[in-house]
Amino acid sequence: MKNKVRSFRLERNMTQTELAKKARLSLRTIQRIESGIIPKGFSLQSIARVLDISPEKLMQSADEHVDFNRVKIINLSALSFFILPFGNIILPSIITYRSKNETVRMYGKDMISIQIIWTLVTSILMIISPFFQSLIPITPPLFIIILVLLMCLNVFIIIKNGLSLTKNSTLDIKLKTNIL
Repeated sequence: MKNKVRSFRLERNMTQTELAKKARLSLRTIQRIESGIIPKGFSLQSIARVLDISPEKLMQSADEHVDFNRVKIINLSALSFFILPFGNIILPSIITYRSKNETVRMYGKDMISIQIIWTLVTSILMIISPFFQSLIPITPPLFIIILVLLMCLNVFIIIKNGLSLTKNSTLDIKLKTNIL
């Protein structure tokens, strides 16, 4: 870890003091991170923002190999919502938390966060859609139309992220802030 933060900082011709000031962290925090302490939360996000790189790339150590096949499996496992209620959260969570690689876990958490939001939005819309059925003069039940559209949206997100992982080794669709 220390090599990544230090090397990205040096690539940008920044001192530790400059990085600390721009990231709104203490100099001692930067020194600790560069000596091997793994940043989390606000520190990780701030340093990544200042260095203009993704937190995943920052967390990837120089000798660490990211198993993108495992990341793709986590992504595809979200399709289990077709078979198992909340499978889009449960199965990816199990695979993510069994991974020993911290970067794979970060990708997994990003994908699980998307699935949690999708599940919440879908649940809320399924609950309120019968109340709007009388306002919209259509024959098929409104909740079925909404459900099919939201399922298509989730499949689109999973496919788009899968293609992005294959091409760029990054997620194309993810939340700005991780909820996990």
